[in-house]
Amino acid sequence: MIYFDAAATTKPSASVLSRFEEISTRYLGNPSSSHALGREAMRLVDDARKEMLSAFGLSKTHQAIFLSGASEANNLAIKGIAFQYQNRGKKILVSDVEHPSVIAPAQQLSDRFGFELVRLKTDEWGRVSPKTLEEAIDDKTILVSIMGVNNETGAVNDLGALANIVHRYPKCYFHSDLTQAIGKIDVPYSSLDLFSFSGHKIHGVKGSGALVYKSTIRFLPLIDGGGQEGGFRSGTVSPALCASLSLAVKETIEKQETNRILVAALKEHLLEGLPYEEALLNSNEEGSPYVVNFSLRRHKASVIVEALSEEGIYVSTASACSSKKEPYSEVLLAMGKPMEVASNAIRVSFDEDNTVEEVDAFLLALKKHLEEIRKR
Repeated sequence: MIYFDAAATTKPSASVLSRFEEISTRYLGNPSSSHALGREAMRLVDDARKEMLSAFGLSKTHQAIFLSGASEANNLAIKGIAFQYQNRGKKILVSDVEHPSVIAPAQQLSDRFGFELVRLKTDEWGRVSPKTLEEAIDDKTILVSIMGVNNETGAVNDLGALANIVHRYPKCYFHSDLTQAIGKIDVPYSSLDLFSFSGHKIHGVKGSGALVYKSTIRFLPLIDGGGQEGGFRSGTVSPALCASLSLAVKETIEKQETNRILVAALKEHLLEGLPYEEALLNSNEEGSPYVVNFSLRRHKASVIVEALSEEGIYVSTASACSSKKEPYSEVLLAMGKPMEVASNAIRVSFDEDNTVEEVDAFLLALKKHLEEIRKR
């Protein structure tokens, strides 16, 4: 098997699974219970929160809410901030190429609750320029959400420069979806007011994620009930998910530079071998080394992806969260690509366990299937 769909999900690391299994087996208490078992479980949750914030270098300035993943975290960030601070203004800015879990709640706020939504245009590679943000933001803006790394193309935004612009407006917060950025690129974590991510993208367990935020921020909760997670997200907290997530964050940040070098070599090798007479590149060399996106010029991407899958080579045609809804890439359309490009895109996404030999096998199989279709 050759697995080139790490942007969709990754295999949990052995150490993460071990921690998850140990805590699930040994610590049975509900963290909200007042007895000794409950206090022991809450200690595990608190320790996991401290470990994770320490890995980000944010122990003194930020807090974290454990959630089910980036989709829930993005919804809490967008809606929780909007409803909590709407007395300051009702304008929200998001980039035109955000994940659906950012765009959809922002659009709902606009459609149903009277917020003004501005979708920021990107350049040809899917990046938001500081100038574009400067022209759109004003005193009525209470939230800006721009992702760190695009999940479909690997485009990298200059979060530091963008954060500097947002922070000229003291009533506005800067949020970033870092699902494809943590442990993969350098991120100015301390410059972000809040950020979201999922565990299963960084060798954690599915169903785990977090929203990290500056300690002064408050949210209107989306889930009410027992008041867990500082009152911002009710529901029984899983110590095993929290502890395994914090370990995944710690490990991926510690290995970031070593893994980046390995994966950058894979991306370079792939770019050198792509049949450009048949493929149009949608990712640039300055993007994340973990994601390469290209479109087929004359053939259906879905046919090629299925043929590769039958050989045990797994790539995708769009992000896993949107491919079942649309036969084309909204991200590529937003980048100004024509429909024939947006509807025939292939995403190859790596992790550090992939090899150059696997890239060679993929390129050989890709060229073979393109040639077979050409002869039909």
